[in-house]
Amino acid sequence: MTDTLDKAVMGLSGGLMVLGVVGGGLVEFLAGPPYVPTTESGEVLTAAAVAPNVRAALVLAALLVLFVYAVYKLATPVRGQSQHSERATAGD
Repeated sequence: MTDTLDKAVMGLSGGLMVLGVVGGGLVEFLAGPPYVPTTESGEVLTAAAVAPNVRAALVLAALLVLFVYAVYKLATPVRGQSQHSERATAGD
């Protein structure tokens, strides 16, 4: 059960991370010129195709998924391992 959950969490967080970093960058690359047109005073005339807030939110969501799962793994006891360690120390 935990192997399936581990793989699901890694897939979800990895997918969100790739979507935020690579997917957003690919959309930016395909959407327009590699330069940003500006005025003489330095004002940017165009906006990003994918807002930086959205890309950052996707990466943050990926990290949040990993953090929540890590807290869950730390809070739940490991089944069966405590019995084996008690037997090993009692037998020595």
